[in-house]
Amino acid sequence: MECHFSGRETESEVEVKIDSHLVPKVDKFRYLGSVVQADVELDGDVGPRVGVAWAKWWLASGVLCDPKISPKMKGKFYRSVVRPAMLYGVECWTVKMTHVRRLHEAEMRMLRWMCGKTRLDMISNEVIRRQVGMAPVEDKLREARLRWFGHVRRRNTDAPVRRCERITVIGGSRGRGRPRKNWNEVIRQDLGLLALTEDMALDRNLWRTRIRIAGWSRGSLGNSLPTSE
Repeated sequence: MECHFSGRETESEVEVKIDSHLVPKVDKFRYLGSVVQADVELDGDVGPRVGVAWAKWWLASGVLCDPKISPKMKGKFYRSVVRPAMLYGVECWTVKMTHVRRLHEAEMRMLRWMCGKTRLDMISNEVIRRQVGMAPVEDKLREARLRWFGHVRRRNTDAPVRRCERITVIGGSRGRGRPRKNWNEVIRQDLGLLALTEDMALDRNLWRTRIRIAGWSRGSLGNSLPTSE
């Protein structure tokens, strides 16, 4: 697989062989649990993440749907078992609003079932999240991105993960239309939304305190997640 970040091909086709066997070219492949796509989009990764989360939810449904267990306890169990499966690798995602909605809708359906409710009961998402002590998934996406940004920012500039920041693409030309939003741009929006600066990340304890979203809170930022379209 090859990725054309500019949207245009700048090189001729390249064949990869291993012991004279031609490696077939694909549009996407799975690596360390994440799906890498040639068009550098997330559609092939969000769907499997939701599917894995539902699989975990069904395995734990005996606990999550037990009316004898309090909603708060179910929420703690959900945060420990289901949500990590859904949000695996999201710290590196440059999400679009469509991706956020898909994760949000799947999670709210799970949370409503945990509470023995459906949308026909006309109970708001905020009330459901409050009952189980769950912060909006979009806030957790932001927290994951900023947590990873802090790890990267504190590394030495010669570390491999920091060298990637200085990579430039030589040659080629950008296609028409608005440039594709990248991860760094989303991080800058996250920083502005929370009134943070990059230098704050150098203080690990301060950074952890400022970015942490603990369960449900009335001050949650909710739908203000910066996204790319």
